[in-house]
Amino acid sequence: MCLAVPAQLTTVSPDGMTAAAMIGGIEKDVDVSLIDDPKSGDWVIVHVGFALNRIDEAEAQETLKALAALAAPSAAAASNDPAAPSADSEEITA
Repeated sequence: MCLAVPAQLTTVSPDGMTAAAMIGGIEKDVDVSLIDDPKSGDWVIVHVGFALNRIDEAEAQETLKALAALAAPSAAAASNDPAAPSADSEEITA
Protein backbone atom coordinates (compact mmCIF):
# COMPACT_ATOMS: atom_id res chain seq x y z
CA MET A 1 0.00 0.00 0.00
CA CYS A 2 1.23 3.49 -0.82
CA LEU A 3 0.56 6.50 1.34
CA ALA A 4 1.02 10.20 0.67
CA VAL A 5 0.91 12.51 3.68
CA PRO A 6 0.32 16.22 4.19
CA ALA A 7 3.38 18.33 4.95
CA GLN A 8 3.94 22.04 5.41
CA LEU A 9 6.87 23.60 3.62
CA THR A 10 9.11 25.51 6.03
CA THR A 11 11.81 26.75 3.65
CA VAL A 12 12.24 26.54 -0.11
CA SER A 13 15.64 26.45 -1.81
CA PRO A 14 16.53 29.44 -4.00
CA ASP A 15 16.21 27.32 -7.14
CA GLY A 16 12.70 26.19 -6.09
CA MET A 17 13.52 22.51 -6.62
CA THR A 18 13.75 21.34 -3.00
CA ALA A 19 12.28 22.40 0.31
CA ALA A 20 12.31 21.53 3.98
CA ALA A 21 8.90 20.29 5.12
CA MET A 22 7.39 19.39 8.48
CA ILE A 23 5.98 15.86 8.37
CA GLY A 24 4.62 14.57 11.66
CA GLY A 25 6.79 16.96 13.65
CA ILE A 26 9.97 15.99 11.78
CA GLU A 27 11.60 18.28 9.24
CA LYS A 28 12.51 16.45 6.02
CA ASP A 29 13.93 17.55 2.69
CA VAL A 30 11.49 17.01 -0.17
CA ASP A 31 11.60 17.52 -3.92
CA VAL A 32 9.13 20.26 -4.89
CA SER A 33 9.91 20.35 -8.61
CA LEU A 34 6.36 19.17 -9.40
CA ILE A 35 4.80 22.17 -7.58
CA ASP A 36 4.33 25.49 -9.37
CA ASP A 37 5.97 28.32 -7.42
CA PRO A 38 6.35 26.57 -4.01
CA LYS A 39 6.47 28.90 -1.01
CA SER A 40 7.22 28.53 2.66
CA GLY A 41 3.95 27.85 4.49
CA ASP A 42 2.37 25.92 1.59
CA TRP A 43 0.71 22.61 2.41
CA VAL A 44 1.54 19.77 0.04
CA ILE A 45 0.98 16.04 -0.27
CA VAL A 46 4.32 14.15 -0.05
CA HIS A 47 4.94 10.64 -1.33
CA VAL A 48 8.41 8.99 -1.28
CA GLY A 49 10.10 12.37 -0.90
CA PHE A 50 8.22 14.20 -3.66
CA ALA A 51 5.61 16.90 -3.13
CA LEU A 52 2.91 15.81 -5.57
CA ASN A 53 0.45 18.68 -5.29
CA ARG A 54 -0.53 21.66 -3.18
CA ILE A 55 -3.54 21.38 -0.84
CA ASP A 56 -5.26 23.90 1.39
CA GLU A 57 -4.74 23.90 5.14
CA ALA A 58 -8.27 22.65 5.89
CA GLU A 59 -7.72 19.56 3.71
CA ALA A 60 -4.30 18.99 5.29
CA GLN A 61 -5.73 19.17 8.83
CA GLU A 62 -8.64 16.88 7.95
CA THR A 63 -6.24 14.30 6.49
CA LEU A 64 -3.87 14.52 9.46
CA LYS A 65 -6.81 14.01 11.83
CA ALA A 66 -7.93 10.92 9.88
CA LEU A 67 -4.39 9.49 9.89
CA ALA A 68 -4.12 10.07 13.65
CA ALA A 69 -7.42 8.26 14.19
CA LEU A 70 -6.16 5.29 12.19
CA ALA A 71 -2.92 5.20 14.16
CA ALA A 72 -4.57 5.50 17.59
CA PRO A 73 -5.80 1.87 17.86
CA SER A 74 -2.40 0.59 16.70
CA ALA A 75 -0.54 2.72 19.25
CA ALA A 76 -2.83 1.60 22.05
CA ALA A 77 -2.46 -2.06 21.09
CA ALA A 78 1.31 -1.70 20.90
CA SER A 79 1.34 -0.40 24.47
CA ASN A 80 -0.17 -3.73 25.63
CA ASP A 81 -3.07 -1.86 27.17
CA PRO A 82 -5.67 -4.55 27.95
CA ALA A 83 -8.43 -1.96 27.53
CA ALA A 84 -7.26 -1.07 24.02
CA PRO A 85 -9.29 -2.46 21.13
CA SER A 86 -7.46 -5.19 19.27
CA ALA A 87 -7.14 -5.50 15.50
CA ASP A 88 -9.60 -8.41 15.59
CA SER A 89 -12.12 -6.54 17.72
CA GLU A 90 -15.68 -6.71 16.42
CA GLU A 91 -16.52 -3.26 17.74
CA ILE A 92 -17.14 -0.78 14.92
CA THR A 93 -17.19 2.95 15.54
CA ALA A 94 -18.07 5.73 13.16
